[in-house]
Amino acid sequence: MAERDDNNPAPEGAEPSPASGTPADDMAQAALKAAQDAIASLQSDVNQAASAPGQPGPADAAAEGGAPFELPVFSGVGEAVPPKGIDLLSDVNLNVKIELGRTRMLVEDVLKLAEGAIVELEKLAGDPVDIFVNDRPIARGEVLVLNDNFCVRINEILQPGADERAIG
Repeated sequence: MAERDDNNPAPEGAEPSPASGTPADDMAQAALKAAQDAIASLQSDVNQAASAPGQPGPADAAAEGGAPFELPVFSGVGEAVPPKGIDLLSDVNLNVKIELGRTRMLVEDVLKLAEGAIVELEKLAGDPVDIFVNDRPIARGEVLVLNDNFCVRINEILQPGADERAIG
């Protein structure tokens, strides 16, 4: 077995040994060598197919409108991982509407409304308010005042498919 002299460069065509010699470096070098061998094997198969008589080669495929074979690029290192779970919904806009009650008014009466006017609703004070998301009823709750802000405490979650006629 011949010893290698570290002062002389590696023979031509020989792979340089990993600098650190750690198992991870050895595995990375082995994977790189295996990938290079696979690419060389694919290229030789493509060249053999091109030289086979009666078989269309890469040049024929390009002439017939097909694209020549291209090797994929494996540069996926460091790509961002897509969000999972609830993070998928972090930028979804929803239209949330709280309905205190309903009434019917003529346009004439609406035009007469002024600051301080009272509009009578079909619901009574203290009745639960309806909560809609994208115009679908999802819950009922009660109106509260917290730190001078109006709030709604959800008391009941409605079953999916609840009909709007059941609301109110």
